[in-house]
Amino acid sequence: MVKPRLPEEELCREIGDCEVLIVRSSTRVTRRVIEAGKKLKMIARAGVGIDNIDVKAAEERGIKVVYAPEASKTAVAELVLGLMLCWARKIPQAYRELKEGRWEKEKFVGTELKGKTLGVVGVGRIGGEVALKALAFGMRVLGYDLVRREEMEREGVKYVDLPTLLRESDFVTLHVPLTPQTERMIGERELSLMKPTAVLVNTSRGRIVDERALLKALREGRIAGACLDVFEEEPTKNLELLSLPQVIPTPHLGASTIESQRNISLILAEKIRELKEEGKG
Repeated sequence: MVKPRLPEEELCREIGDCEVLIVRSSTRVTRRVIEAGKKLKMIARAGVGIDNIDVKAAEERGIKVVYAPEASKTAVAELVLGLMLCWARKIPQAYRELKEGRWEKEKFVGTELKGKTLGVVGVGRIGGEVALKALAFGMRVLGYDLVRREEMEREGVKYVDLPTLLRESDFVTLHVPLTPQTERMIGERELSLMKPTAVLVNTSRGRIVDERALLKALREGRIAGACLDVFEEEPTKNLELLSLPQVIPTPHLGASTIESQRNISLILAEKIRELKEEGKG
């Protein structure tokens, strides 16, 4: 059965006979839900990240938690580059004005990505793909963390500590999972290290950025702008942030491509098949 966006109460009522639960990011699989799933053998997250699942509660019950982290790397990486290009070339503003019948070309002098510095926080599957695409644009790429370090250094990524990355980057893009350690890792202190001409790009999880601190930094001109595909609360109600002209927002479109959704389906289907095969053994 397919029943999207079930609240906890209803999900608890429906899950009793299910052996496999497949969810997207909007469904929270709490301890209460897991305890209600008496026959559950697997929880599958259709996408990247499992911060909406109580993994500890699942492990206590011997329930497998799987996801498809590799399926959407191209989709998210291309969105990051698209957002950066929108910012650099003022595409949304020019589109809007021309649609309204105004031809004011001189207002939309932009800048090029080539020669700019991109800081990638989290150079894993998606962050690594972003780094490679940015290098193809002729950007200088800085990386923070140790994932894929040897491979990425061979490609031309320079690894630095986080303060150095924030100080030197023209664009900072975030690609870390949401954990207690990364929640609000970009706050007032981190934003204060960035250039006043720098742009923050977040396509990972909204709660990695302190939205209140970001709003303040943007209003005070301490950074130039932000490209945001994710928010602390979704759907976001932060109209103050959305209304700022220096913010380019999208409604969590990272994995929203035909190819990515197909890949996610195939990967999860294979994991469910493996579970079934294990049950026969």
